[in-house]
Amino acid sequence: MSNVILAIDQGTTSSRAMVFDKTLSPIAASQKEFKQHFPSPGFVEHDAEEIWNTVVETAKSALSQANVNAKHIAGIGITNQRETTVIWDKTTGKPIHNAIVWQDRRTADACQTLRRQGHEALINKKTGLLLDPYFSATKIAWILDNVFGARDGANAGKLAFGTMDCFLLWRLTGGKVHATDATNASRTMLLDIHTGTWDDELLKLFNIPKNILPEVRDCCADFGTTTSDLFGVPIPILGMAGDQQAATIGQGCFTPGMMKATYGTGCFALLNTGEKAIQSKNRLLTTIAYQLDGRRTYALEGSIFMAGATVQWLRDGLKIIKHASDADALAIQANSAEQVYLVPAFVGLGAPWWNANARASITGLTRNSGVPEITRAALEAVGYQTRDLLEAMHADWPANASTVLRVDGGMTKSEMTMQFLADILNAPVDRPVVMETTARGAAYLAGRKAGLMPDLQTFAVNWQRDKRFEPRMEARLRNQKWAGWKDAVQRTIGPADA
Repeated sequence: MSNVILAIDQGTTSSRAMVFDKTLSPIAASQKEFKQHFPSPGFVEHDAEEIWNTVVETAKSALSQANVNAKHIAGIGITNQRETTVIWDKTTGKPIHNAIVWQDRRTADACQTLRRQGHEALINKKTGLLLDPYFSATKIAWILDNVFGARDGANAGKLAFGTMDCFLLWRLTGGKVHATDATNASRTMLLDIHTGTWDDELLKLFNIPKNILPEVRDCCADFGTTTSDLFGVPIPILGMAGDQQAATIGQGCFTPGMMKATYGTGCFALLNTGEKAIQSKNRLLTTIAYQLDGRRTYALEGSIFMAGATVQWLRDGLKIIKHASDADALAIQANSAEQVYLVPAFVGLGAPWWNANARASITGLTRNSGVPEITRAALEAVGYQTRDLLEAMHADWPANASTVLRVDGGMTKSEMTMQFLADILNAPVDRPVVMETTARGAAYLAGRKAGLMPDLQTFAVNWQRDKRFEPRMEARLRNQKWAGWKDAVQRTIGPADA
C-alpha cells in the first residue's frame, strides 16, 4: 500500500530528502552539502548538476534508511531555495551556466537603472515585489545577455528557464514536464500575482522570451512521474512550493494573522493575509503563500539575507568556532556591558531596507571587545532584523498588532538566540516539535493530493509546540538595545540606492 511520502528539500547550502508517514511524522532523512561558488565580489553561484546529484543521492539514501520500497511511495513533494535561476538546454537537459543564487547581487546596477527609469511602481503593483537583484527576472536577462548564443537559443525555443524546483522536475521526469507552482512563480518578478499568469508587459521590460517559461500550476497538482531508472518504479510528483511557503504550510499558518519565521541561511518571515493581497507601504513583499484548487492565499513577507549564514561566517571566515553549535557557549561569555552590533550586510540588506550596496559592519567595539562579544552580536542580529520586519508588518496591517511568532530552521536550536528574539520582539516565540517544517510542508502538499492527508484546518490543529520562549527583558534595556541597532544600521547603509 502506498502510504508514505518522499519530500525533497533543496536548500541554499545543502539538499535533503525526508520520508514521512501518513501522520507526517519523519521516518528517515539524508542531507548533503554542496559547494558554494563566489566568482566575483557579490556573485554567488551553484553548480546545478552537483545539486541534481545530491538530490538523487539523498533521496535514495533516505528511502534506504527508511527501508521503504519506492513502490510504496504515494508521492513526492518538492520544496526549494527560491529565486535561484537556472537556464538549460532542452535537448540535453544541461545548464548553460551555473545557477545564479538568490543572494547574488550582480544585477544591482541593472535594477538601479530600471528604478531610475520609473519602472518599480509597475513591477510592485503587478508582482508584489520590489525591484531588486534578489528576484529571478534580472538574473535570467543576465544569462541571456552574457552566455554566448543564449539569447539566440532562447528565441529559437531551444532553452528552458526554471527555479530549482522546475529544474529538478524536468530532470526527475526525464524532460517531460516543464512546470512550476504558483509560489515559486511569484518570486520571479514576471508573474502577475493577482491573475496568476505570466505578464507580457514585464517580459517585454526585461527582454525575456515567453517560450522559456514553465507552466504555472497549483501547489497540489499532478506534476508527472519520475523516470523508472531513478528509483526502480515511476513515482508521482504531487506537491511543490518554495521553501518559505512550504514552511508556512508546515507550521500550520492557514489563518489570516498567523506568522512564521524560518532561520536557515537567511531569515524569512511570512504573515498570512488571506485572500487579500496587501500592498505594503513599508517595503515588504506581497507574495503568494499557497495556491490550492485554483484559489490563491497571500502573505506579507520580509526577507533577511543573512541569518545562519552569519554563523557560517564565524566558522569559515573568522574561524572562531569549529561548529555552528559552538556559538551559544562562546556568546554566553560576552561582557554584558559591551554594546557591540553586527549588521550582516555581506550581500546587501533585505527588508525593509533593500539596499543592495550596503556591506557588513561591526560597531561599538572597545578595547575590551573580543571574540565572545562579536559572536553574541552575530546571534543578536537575527533578533534585531526580525523586529525590523515585524514592525513593518504591523504598520502595513495594523489589525495584526499582536503576534505569536512560530519559528523553525537550524538557528532555532540556539536557546540564546530564541530567547533574545522573544526579548527584543516583546512577543512569545513558539518552536515546534517537528522542526523540519519546510520538508513537512512539501510532504503535506503531496499527501493531500494523494488523498492521505486531512484538510488544512485539521492539519493545523495537529501542530505541536516543543517550547515557548516568553519575553523577560526589561523595557528599558530593550529600548536601549533597539536604539543602538537602529544607529548601527544607519551607519552601515550610507547613501541610499536610489
